[in-house]
Amino acid sequence: MRLTQFTDYSLRVLIYLGLNDEGPLCTIRDIARHYKISENHLMKVVHGLSQLGYVDAVRGRGGGLKLARSPDLIRVGDVVRDIEKDTVLVECFDADRNACCITEACALRHALAEAQRAFFAVLDRYRLSDLLRPRTTLQRLLRMPA
Repeated sequence: MRLTQFTDYSLRVLIYLGLNDEGPLCTIRDIARHYKISENHLMKVVHGLSQLGYVDAVRGRGGGLKLARSPDLIRVGDVVRDIEKDTVLVECFDADRNACCITEACALRHALAEAQRAFFAVLDRYRLSDLLRPRTTLQRLLRMPA
């Protein structure tokens, strides 16, 4: 399974905000600069994270971004499921679009379904707080104040 760039950037934003939990509010510009990625793309990512309840966006002077909940309450599997709307690995996983003539007897379909369940089961074992554990190293690599 390949995650979209949108999901990748979403996870990066959550990591950045989690590392900055006691600092001033972050801006999209800050995050884009530290990761060296497009501000325009991050605006869409942050909007999506805000709509899903992962990020609080504070408007106005002195505004910015912060996590909407504790990193201990954010499961990585939930984030990926919420953002990756199309987790259909193969055609036969989607009853509406399936035109495969061997679906009825296909063992590959069952193997792939099991693999996908295992993928999400592993992600569900991790919380955002787990991803923040090498805190000092992450802050150094992102050139964030410790």
